[in-house]
Amino acid sequence: MKVDTQILDKKIELIQWLSSLDDKVIIEKLLQFRKAETKDWWETTQNEEKSSIMKGIKDADNNKLNPHSSARKIYENWL
Repeated sequence: MKVDTQILDKKIELIQWLSSLDDKVIIEKLLQFRKAETKDWWETTQNEEKSSIMKGIKDADNNKLNPHSSARKIYENWL
């Protein structure tokens, strides 16, 4: 994996800034931002999508699966 040196430099700059930060308000805002960014994807998924995913899991659990080749035939015009 290629390391982007510009991003790495920015991360180091942020770490240095954060390590010297004494402002509790900014620290709390950063923690809130971090918490918002690390939400479980399921929490931000629409109900229709959740229902579809759960139906797919139920079908898989009940061995109601179609082979990949069948799906390719159905969707070949879009692949």
